[in-house]
Order: sequence, then C-alpha cells, then structure tokens
Amino acid sequence: MEGKMSWTVADAVDYKGFPADRSKTGGWVPAALILGIEICERLSTMGIAVNLVTYLVGVMHLPSSTSANVVTDFMGTSFLLCLLGGFLADSFLGRYKTIAIFAAIQTLGTGALAIATKLPQLRPPPCHASASHTCKPANGFQMGILYVALYLIALGTGGLKSSVSGFGTDQFDDKDEKEKAQMTYFFNRFFFFISTGTLTAVTVLVYLQDEVGRSWSYGICSVSMFVAILIFLSGTKRYRYKKSRGSPIVQIFQVIVAAINKRKMELPYSVELLYEDTPEAQRIHHTDQFQFLDKAAVVAEGDFERNVVSAPNPWKLCSVTKVEEVKMMVGLLPVWATTIIFWTTYAQMITFSVEQASTMERSIGGFLIPAGSLTVFFVAAILITLAVYDRLIMPLWKKLKGKPGFTNLQRIAIGLVLSTLGMAVAALAEKKRLAVARTVGATTTTLPISVFMLIPQFFLVGAGEAFIYTGQLDFFITQSPKGMKTMSTGLFLTTLSLGFFVSSFLVSVVKKVTGSNDGQGWLADNINHGRLDCFYGLLAVLGVINFVLYLVFAVWYKPKNPKPALQMETIVNGSSAENKC
Repeated sequence: MEGKMSWTVADAVDYKGFPADRSKTGGWVPAALILGIEICERLSTMGIAVNLVTYLVGVMHLPSSTSANVVTDFMGTSFLLCLLGGFLADSFLGRYKTIAIFAAIQTLGTGALAIATKLPQLRPPPCHASASHTCKPANGFQMGILYVALYLIALGTGGLKSSVSGFGTDQFDDKDEKEKAQMTYFFNRFFFFISTGTLTAVTVLVYLQDEVGRSWSYGICSVSMFVAILIFLSGTKRYRYKKSRGSPIVQIFQVIVAAINKRKMELPYSVELLYEDTPEAQRIHHTDQFQFLDKAAVVAEGDFERNVVSAPNPWKLCSVTKVEEVKMMVGLLPVWATTIIFWTTYAQMITFSVEQASTMERSIGGFLIPAGSLTVFFVAAILITLAVYDRLIMPLWKKLKGKPGFTNLQRIAIGLVLSTLGMAVAALAEKKRLAVARTVGATTTTLPISVFMLIPQFFLVGAGEAFIYTGQLDFFITQSPKGMKTMSTGLFLTTLSLGFFVSSFLVSVVKKVTGSNDGQGWLADNINHGRLDCFYGLLAVLGVINFVLYLVFAVWYKPKNPKPALQMETIVNGSSAENKC
C-alpha cells in the first residue's frame, strides 16, 4: 500500500477524481499540450490589437481618437475579464473547464471577426478622404457586429489568461525534485511561447492582414485555436487536476462586510481578545494599520450558530489572520495606483504610434513594412533589456552593492522614468512629423519622413515595460499573503486594464476640450491636422507628477515579511511565470 501511495500525487486527482498516478498523469507531455492554447491566444490577441487601429481608420472610416479608444477599450476589457476567469476557475469550474470553455469562446470571436472583415455589407464603401470629401463612417449595425466579435475575443482572452499558466504548473509536483526541475523547463517554454506568439502576431500576421486580407488572417487564428482546443482535449486523461480552493475575492468581501456591520462596536483593549482560528504556524501577527478592519475579528452575539459546533459565519466573523491578509492587500494599493499611468503610455504604442507609422515612409527596397509591425521594435527592446539586465547590470550591481540586482520598487521606478522619457521623445518626433506634413500638405498619403524615427519611443517604452513588468510581478507576489497569490496577480492585471481605460478617458477628455466642430484639435480626425505632440507632452507631464507620487508611496510603504526578491531572470524563467497572464 505504501509503495502504491508513493506513486500518487498528494494534492491532485485524475479525470475520474481518483488520486493522480504519478506514472500515468502530469509531467512535461500534458503540459506541452496546454502551451498550444497559449501561443494561439497570443497570436489572436496581439495580432488584432497592434493593427486594429489602421482598420478602423482606413476601412471603417472612424476618427483617429475614436479608433484609439476602440482598441484601448478592447484591450482593457480583455485584462479586466482575467478577474472573472480567475474567479470562475477558483470558485466553480476549475482550470481545465475554464480553459476549454473560454478557448471555444475566443474561437467563435475570431471566426466572427473574420466574417465581419470579409463581407462588404459589414463595412462602409471604400473611399479616399480629401480636403473636399469626407468618407462615410461605419453605421451602428456594422460597428455592432464588429463589437460583438471583439468582445467575444476579449471574453475568451480573459478566461484563458487566468488559467493557462496555472493549469500548466498543476502538471508538476513541486515536492518531487525531478518534477520540480521539469517545472522550471515548463516556465522557460511558457515564456518562449508567449514571445513566439507575440513576434508572429506583429510580423507574419500583420503582414497577412495588410497584403493578403484581414479575413484570411483572422480565419487562420480561429482555425489555429480550434486545432489547439482539440489537442488540449486529447490530453484529458493525462492531466492532473487540483481542487478549487475558493476565490480570495470572496475573503476580501467577507472581511469588509463583517467590519462594516460591526462599525459601531468598540475594539477590545487587547488584541488577544480578537478571534483567531488559524493554526499557529500559519498565523500573521496583528498590525496597527487600517484598524477599522480589525472589527471584523471582534466576537459578537450571533456570530456562531446556536447548538452547532462549527466555524463561525465568515460574513460575520473573520480571524485575525484573514483580516491581516486583507490589510496587506490594502497596503499594496498606493503603489498599485501609481503604476497605472505606465500602461496608459503603453496603450499609445499600439494606437496613435501605429497610426503615425501608417503616414510615414515605410519602404525598404521594394518591401513595405506594415505599420503594425513596427511594434516588433517594442518586443525587441523588452528582450534586449532583459538580457542586458541579467548578464551585465545584475553582476555589476552585486559587485558594487552586494545585492543581486535592483529591488522591485526600484525596477518599477526605472520603468516609470523610461516611459515618461518615451512620451517626451514621442512628442518631439511627432512635432517633426507634423512639420513635414505642413510642408508637403496634410492630405499627402505618405509623408517623406522615415518611420524609423519612431524607434526611440518604442524602445524606451519597451525597455520600461521590461523593468516595470518584472518589478510589479515581484512586488505583488512577494508582498501579498500566501493564500492570495491569485488576487495579487489580479491586482497586477488590473493596472494593465485600468491603464487602457484611462487612455480612453484621457483621449475623450482631450478631444472634447481641444476639439472643434470640424474635427480638429489636438486629436483631429486626421492626425496630420492635429497636435498629437501636445497629447504626448501631456502624458509626459502626467508621468512626472505620477512619479513624484510614486516616490512618496514607495517611501511610505513598509514591506510585510519580505522574501528574497524575484529578479528578472527568475520571473522570465522561474516560478513567477506561473502568475503571468
């Protein structure tokens, strides 16, 4: 019996619900089947996002500001729905069912988008705008079909992002040294597949969209995801499944509700009188921050059911440890809030910067670079920065300071600075582009100025992402309670989501404040008639203000039970890849 039990994995079951047999389930092969879903998700999402603005402006004839908002709202919703996917996976469906269901939804979405971009009835008649002629924009029905397709994709993306990496790591037992080593290999491949999907999307897929046809490109995405689902389902009998432990979001609401209901009660004179049922080894010591939440741990009449020996109603009484876990999450919020602006800057790289590129000279010999493919420099900047940091900066910093690289808060600060510089450089580049447009005529289709002038802004913001992405992940993972790692990753994802939504909000406000009835202003319908440089300058100023606030909050923040920092190399190749969206 003991020999048989040694071949089972303690916290996992097979597809029938029996303890998972180590020799028949899990390991690298089932994990590899899951990676196909991830590469197809990245292929679809990034292939759509980086080149969607050119379709909206050139084919659907929408103003540039409206087009930018459609893209940022789509991306913001995709990341926000990761929270929904994570909640469903943790509380009801489990990761396997969540992946299967939301992958099917994304397949439907990309298929619908292929149809929407193919049928002439679903787009306005083609035309070329001029000073004397304005193209007819897409009507409500045409935009409605497009929105249905896009938000089906966003819903599918949100569900997949929340579960793919986690389900992949479920296939390995971290208590077994051999499988633990295999897990590291899985993390390496996971990041590789993410990079492969993104690079393929911004090069091959964007080229197909511009030169062959968008419907073909999106159709390939849909068929690819369908095949990936079949491959994923083929491993059903080989997977290891872990039981859902419940969503940490519920715990947070339980503490808040209990504290609000007991807001009129007085705290006891000693913290020893607060309720605590957590095993001694897992307890978190009481702190004096956010004392209002302590009232959730005050024992009152009615917290326990009469004549029943059981745990209290969690919506009425929470343990000190649960309250402290929520306090730890609340303490992360100031730093969380001051990282949102970076992703607002990031949003410009896949909207207005792509639109800028579409007006500039993009030819190399006889080859025309697709405007959306310019984001390849963005991806390259991330990979180069990671390599330079790991191979040069980390060893040098360890030699000079005795520390293995920058702290998470320092990396976030560097990312914020680089993104602010990126917007300042973007403003200068746009000022030069507009000067050329005024010289040759704003209605000129291709301005005689090289698109490579935009590389510095892509590179600066890309390098900034390399620092801030790893810094945020490190900060939220190491400073959150053990039982709320999913929630901490959710906090990280909401900065991306809100960054895109803030971009939409700023674009709408700037359009309203600076715009005119004839479609002019900073964000004119045709960017050659606008002042996009002023908008970029505004983002740079907001970046400076935000950075000052960040420094204040970073100094105020007191680390809770700090763990060894997760460096960039670890986050790319190691355990924190489990939390990657």
